[in-house]
Amino acid sequence: MFRRVLVCSALLTATIAMSACGGGSPSQPEGGAPAAPAAAPAPPPAPIGASTITGTVKLEGTPPEARVIRMSSDPLCMPEGPTRSEVVLVGPGNGLQNVFVYVKDGLGDRTFQAPTTPVVLDQQGCKYMPHVFGAQVGQPVLIKNSDGTLHNVHAVPKVNEEFNFGQPLKGMETTRTFGKPEIMVPFRCDVHGWMAAYGGVVPHPFYAVTAADGTFEIKGLPAGTFTIETWHEQFGLQTQTVTVDGTAAGKADFNYKTS
Repeated sequence: MFRRVLVCSALLTATIAMSACGGGSPSQPEGGAPAAPAAAPAPPPAPIGASTITGTVKLEGTPPEARVIRMSSDPLCMPEGPTRSEVVLVGPGNGLQNVFVYVKDGLGDRTFQAPTTPVVLDQQGCKYMPHVFGAQVGQPVLIKNSDGTLHNVHAVPKVNEEFNFGQPLKGMETTRTFGKPEIMVPFRCDVHGWMAAYGGVVPHPFYAVTAADGTFEIKGLPAGTFTIETWHEQFGLQTQTVTVDGTAAGKADFNYKTS
C-alpha cells in the first residue's frame, strides 16, 4: 500500500513539473508566435472625381406591342401564366428601360481594380433577371437558378470565351468572369428558347442601365470630356460627348425613334 502511494505521488509530481515547464498541450503552434489574423478585405477604390452624368433615354413614336411569351412547353415556368417580351419596355414620359449606358472614351490610360462583390444574374419564372446588366472586367458574375426546373446558361460572346453549363436544381449557383471588355455579351437558355439577357463588360465602373422611366446616373467621374454610348437590344447604339469639371454634374439625354 505504501509503495502504491509513493508511485502515485511521483506521477503527480512529474505531471505538475511538466505543466510548469510547458510540457502539456501547446496553446500555440510550435516554433514561435501565434499565426497572424487574416487580413481584412481591401476597401473599394475611392471615386476619382466628383462629377455625375445623368440623363434620360426616350423612345419617340408608338412603341411596338410586346409579344406574348408562351411557356406551355414547361408548366413549371408558368406560376403566373404567360408573360410578355422585355425587348422594348417604355415607361412614364416615354422613358426607355434596359438601355446600357457607359463611358466609351475619355478615361485615358487609367486602370481600375475589379470589384470583388459579384453581379447577380438570376433565373426566375424562366426569365433572366435582370434582362440587361453591367459588370467590370474580372468582376465575378454570380448566376443563380431560382426555378424548380432545369436551365442551362449559355453565354455567346464574340471577344470573351463562350460558356454553357446546366443548372438542373433550384438554388444552384455558378460564378463566371469575363476577361475582356465587350458590348454586349448575349445570354440564352437552350432549354427555354425565349430566355435572353445581355451583359455589358467594361474595364471601369462608369456604366448604368436605364430604369423603368428611362433615367440613368453615372457617378464619380473626373474632369474631362467623355464619349457616352448607349446600347439598346432593338434600337442599337447612340453616342454623345459630355464635358465635366470633376465637381459639377453633367447631362446627357438620348432619343431613339421607332421605324
